[in-house]
Amino acid sequence: MPESPDKTERDSAAGVATPVDGETFGEYYYRHDCGIPYERSKHWLTFFGRIADRIVSDLKPSTSLDAGCAIGLLVEQLRERGVDAKGVDISDYAIQQMPDGVQEHCWVASLTEPIPGRYDLVTCIEVVEHMPAADAPAAIRQLCAVSDRVLLSSSPLDYSEPTHLNVQPPEYWSALMADNGFVRHFEYDASYLTPWATLYLRQPGGVGDMIRAYDRSWCRLRDEVQETRLKVLDLQDKLGLSEAQGTEVTFHQEYAELKQEVLRLRDELIGKDAELGGAKGRLAELDSIFQTYEGMRQRLEAMLNSRSWRLTQAAGAPLRKLRERKS
Repeated sequence: MPESPDKTERDSAAGVATPVDGETFGEYYYRHDCGIPYERSKHWLTFFGRIADRIVSDLKPSTSLDAGCAIGLLVEQLRERGVDAKGVDISDYAIQQMPDGVQEHCWVASLTEPIPGRYDLVTCIEVVEHMPAADAPAAIRQLCAVSDRVLLSSSPLDYSEPTHLNVQPPEYWSALMADNGFVRHFEYDASYLTPWATLYLRQPGGVGDMIRAYDRSWCRLRDEVQETRLKVLDLQDKLGLSEAQGTEVTFHQEYAELKQEVLRLRDELIGKDAELGGAKGRLAELDSIFQTYEGMRQRLEAMLNSRSWRLTQAAGAPLRKLRERKS
């Protein structure tokens, strides 16, 4: 992600020290500060593959420049689809992570520096918010100098990212683009990239053409809002009618009945739990009695099998026989 090199001053808008060079966007940044580690993984290749599909299908560039290309995933995906794509980034580490077939088409530089060449399309995805506010006009000027179409996405929300030095609403970037003769393409939906992504075009006609495009977009949005408002009002009417017809009362009655049934089942469950507890107690009592008798049986069996018992029995045998004769 691009940064302006050799800057040691503090960003007055953010009140924090700005990164001094591309080393800020080294291995740690790509592994830990990008959510999912930013590498040539299936996730990111698929993500940029889908973006490349839409760019090729919708915009049909023969040449392109990805400004702030990071590790070159979009450059790679566009080249695989036949676009002569190139890339530039401030991070030497990022450029070194590219395959040879991509790296040879990318170079290290700041977006505040003049960009060589001319392109059918420039893409700049989540880059310019990483630059100090003072560098933003120069960066936008360089992007506009090399193409008539700029696909720009810059987060207006993520203030928690420590390298986000210039988070701005979309109109901030639109104003900078307008300073360079570019206006928003009102009828192009770039939300496949991010919800705030915008395609800017070098103003192709006069003010009249721009106003017509703006009016078409405004009228479409107005109609969508009006249609949504009518649906909400219709739902409110239906809700009011339901309340008037007692539907709400019926609902509350059904809810009360269900609540009573739940309470009944809960009481029944408590009773069954009590029965089960009593059964367990009786079972424990019977098991204790069984263990007592089992102990007595084992002691009796041991006594009967003992040598002293057998000798006693043998010694008493004649006396028992004598008693049997007398009887």
